[in-house]
Amino acid sequence: MGTVRHILQKKGHNAYSVDPSATVYYALEYMVEKNVGALLVMDKERFAGIFTERDYARKVILKGKASKETLVREIMSEHPATVTPDDTVEGCMKLMTQKYIRHLPVLEGDKLVGLVSIGDIVKYIIEEQKFIIDNLEHYITGH
Repeated sequence: MGTVRHILQKKGHNAYSVDPSATVYYALEYMVEKNVGALLVMDKERFAGIFTERDYARKVILKGKASKETLVREIMSEHPATVTPDDTVEGCMKLMTQKYIRHLPVLEGDKLVGLVSIGDIVKYIIEEQKFIIDNLEHYITGH
């Protein structure tokens, strides 16, 4: 099984982020524009947390807050589960399943180096299995 580093090599290290002082409304607009379900929260160069659609649903809508007045820092997840580039894809799947999460920030030491989603994990596994199947077919048929 591969590692997070393999996913980032294919996907790239770019991840969308928002400042903690941004309004939730702005963050939601940005998420829609980029077609993503989560934004990394960066306080200048420091990783401060993650803002997800789930944060919005549970901490704004259900609590009767206004998204144009609430700041990202008020509702973001400050200490989300994270992984390193050397963590396995299988380990990411287990962590996401255990914690019921869909996004994992990737940290190398204190430095943010990317973000992997459940979609990235599934895509990697499908590609890996296709590669194995193709190799087995070539081995069996001799072509």
